[in-house]
Amino acid sequence: MAQAYTFFIDQHGCAKNQVDGELMVSLLRRKGYTQTFRADDADLIIVNSCGFIESAKTESLNAVMSARERYPDAKILLAGCLAERYAADLAEQLPEADGIFGNGDIAQLDKIVEPLMEGKRTVLVPAQNGVCGGDRDVLLSFAGAAYVKITEGCNNRCSFCAIPLIRGHLRSRPADDILAEITSLVAKGVYEINLIGQDLAAYGTGADDNVFGTGRTHLPHGTPGAAEEDAGGASESGLCTLLKRISALSGTFRVRLLYIHPDHFNADILPVIKSDGRLLPYFDIPFQSGDDATIRAMHRVGTAQGYQNLVAQIRAAFPDAAIRTTFLTGFPGETDEAARRTQDFLRAIEADWSGCFPYSKEEGTPAATLRPHVPAKVARERAAALTALQAEVTRRRLARRIGKDYDVLVEEVLAPRDAADDEGIAIGRAWFQAPEVDGSVVIRYDRSDRTASAAVQTGRLVRVRVVSGGDLDLHGDFLADSPLNATIAKPALTFAQDLTRAEE
Repeated sequence: MAQAYTFFIDQHGCAKNQVDGELMVSLLRRKGYTQTFRADDADLIIVNSCGFIESAKTESLNAVMSARERYPDAKILLAGCLAERYAADLAEQLPEADGIFGNGDIAQLDKIVEPLMEGKRTVLVPAQNGVCGGDRDVLLSFAGAAYVKITEGCNNRCSFCAIPLIRGHLRSRPADDILAEITSLVAKGVYEINLIGQDLAAYGTGADDNVFGTGRTHLPHGTPGAAEEDAGGASESGLCTLLKRISALSGTFRVRLLYIHPDHFNADILPVIKSDGRLLPYFDIPFQSGDDATIRAMHRVGTAQGYQNLVAQIRAAFPDAAIRTTFLTGFPGETDEAARRTQDFLRAIEADWSGCFPYSKEEGTPAATLRPHVPAKVARERAAALTALQAEVTRRRLARRIGKDYDVLVEEVLAPRDAADDEGIAIGRAWFQAPEVDGSVVIRYDRSDRTASAAVQTGRLVRVRVVSGGDLDLHGDFLADSPLNATIAKPALTFAQDLTRAEE
């Protein structure tokens, strides 16, 4: 009986993979399985893998082999992107896994778990079908926030990227499904909604998309990167229409957009965001390089100057906008001068946040055949230089926040070092900080103050005055409970840390 089984999920990869993991958790719980946060208590261990770059692949494979060695009596299921891309190879080369399950259709999980628990080694890679979504009983995130997936796959075909090989062509989720999920999450006490997809700019433009019941959408005429067939075009982008519909929803919440490709940034979303304070002026735009030759080799159509102009356009509309980006160093053919141009580009745009990764050669991608190679050591050194530069830029950007008051979503309340110590410490995020990838706000409060202690709880908003900053985090003093809490629904979802605490 399913009720006799416990399962543990070992989560790897990005926010999209986290949503897939949450769907698997919810499906198993509804089947009667019991989730545990102690792997040694689990009958079934699911490694929800990442297959994006070599280091992530290695980490996921090591997780499977480690689980087999440490928990010989458990069933080990390899799921996620690595399973999706390499199922046939791993079925032969990874005997440590009792089963392999692709991520094309998470709803079919029970078709592999049931035979797996009966002792049958099974490989299942379902056809990639729409966008995996639906109700989730448990969120693998901090309280008060959730990811909502609106697209799957990608049609951009950047030369370095394996995502189209793993998750397939672009598919967009119907708007009504997205609105229903947001409405449900808000009704269950979720305050922060983070919209995710490989490229939100392309929402509704997939070949088979019909997100509004009116057929495929197109990028507006004149949008950089718009296809020739779209030139006659739409008056607004699908993302713009979706945001308008989200804005029409009632309730207290905030929405952040994650991942918008710079070559077809939806400028028509700017006035929509400006008209509704719940839509955050936070823009995650992965520029990858500030050198024109490298940008072209990446199969992108923009230019460094064009990207700078885009940032200027955003900041003209939102002087306080938060901008996050990503850089890839050591791309084939990247010269020392090209690397310096990328550094100059970062200085010019003054991104609030950025991630930087050395290039990883991925088989099947056009870049895998490009020459000349950049030595891995050089790629790492260039990444370190950009990371150090970003720390300087972030310090300057954060200094602008000092002395200002913000509503901060509390993620963790830290236990005091000494029970007699009245200084309380909590960790949270303001609107300009995305989960996991950006810095935090360290909140100080008086534990002996009953009002403060009652207010500073995970999943709640507190008013904080920023008093200092560094090159990643801000420090602030508790001022008051946020009045927004009175309009946020009582929490009715289980978050990962709630279950973890229950087992401690």
